[in-house]
Amino acid sequence: MGKDRPMTPSGKDQTRRTVVIGGGPAGLMAAECLASAGCDVILCEAKPTVGRKFLMAGKSGLNLTKDEPFEQFLQAFGPAAPWLAPMLREFDAGAVQDWARGLGQDVFTGSSGRVFPVAMKASPLLRAWLRRLDQLGVDIRTRWRWQGWNSDALTFDTPQGPQHLRADVTILALGGASWSRLGSDGKWADILSAGNVDLTPFAPANAGIAVEWSPQMAAVIGQPLKGVALNAGPVQSRGEAMVSSSGLEGGGIYSISGAVRDGALFSIDLMPGVKLQDLVTRLSRPRGKTSLSNHLRKTLRLGPVKTALLQEFGRPLPQNPTILAQLVKALPIAHQGLHPLDEAISTAGGVAQLATTKSLMLSSKPGVFCAGEMLDWEAPTGGYLLTACLASGRWAASGGLEYLRNQ
Repeated sequence: MGKDRPMTPSGKDQTRRTVVIGGGPAGLMAAECLASAGCDVILCEAKPTVGRKFLMAGKSGLNLTKDEPFEQFLQAFGPAAPWLAPMLREFDAGAVQDWARGLGQDVFTGSSGRVFPVAMKASPLLRAWLRRLDQLGVDIRTRWRWQGWNSDALTFDTPQGPQHLRADVTILALGGASWSRLGSDGKWADILSAGNVDLTPFAPANAGIAVEWSPQMAAVIGQPLKGVALNAGPVQSRGEAMVSSSGLEGGGIYSISGAVRDGALFSIDLMPGVKLQDLVTRLSRPRGKTSLSNHLRKTLRLGPVKTALLQEFGRPLPQNPTILAQLVKALPIAHQGLHPLDEAISTAGGVAQLATTKSLMLSSKPGVFCAGEMLDWEAPTGGYLLTACLASGRWAASGGLEYLRNQ
């Protein structure tokens, strides 16, 4: 901040107000960075509390980041990798871990490289984070729903009626369009579209795949699908899945859901550790009067879930051992697309890269920056989503500070 600006005894620059809209990870990180730099920060959140989706993610352990070589980490972001690369270099997996430790939350790295708080919960980390923001003087206002601009003022619906705020820098961290009950409803898109901001239509990401099961699948509903390779075009996942009443879900499914959404054929290798020819040899053994189902059970030992899937999508099962083996190695899954947008863990689409400068400022709205999932990028679960939200929040705040310095 410029030294010629009047400062209060607390060090806050009262001539430069910054407003952060959205109380998720990207917004909280932006508020922390701005306040740490001495800005007067107001954070507005539409819901009664902040960090609601963050807390929901923590119910499964809060996967903070992925500890792996940077270039490998970056590949998870697909086409958006070049755009996000500078942000992620500035706040990479190591920086995320240091940040969590700085909040008094020790972390550990699992065998897969995924990083979790030792507490395996989001709530202790969020409480520590909010204490830090309070100490920095961040003014958090909940139940303040952003309605756009009235001239140069931000407008909000609040319990006290319409409110207006003028800001020298605004950080929009409004989330995507999934899990609307937690605050990410995508309604902001209409506001930005009216302001001539280029947007990419929303689409589900990290979503389950909808399948209309036949009655014979009832016996395995709710059971895990393990030891398989899930394939969608060039994308392959060895993660686990779950057979649900509405289809297939789980981390392994989420990592290929983007490719399925974009039209790639979906198949499952039920025995990825066994070569095709070995399967042919096994299935070619004489079976006498044994039924084909019992022959499969004895020779392949697929287990009930894999067997049910093979019968669901392969029936009538071919008698030819080679064709049957090919089916086991690449079982085509007939499906009805991804689960609805609001059931997805995250969304693709949002503010297009071309709508922002390198600092994430809207080209059509000077002084307004965007961060987090509202930007048009996607990544699989496994720490990538949260790291990019934190990194982009920090990057947008840095851009806001640079903007203020240049005014």
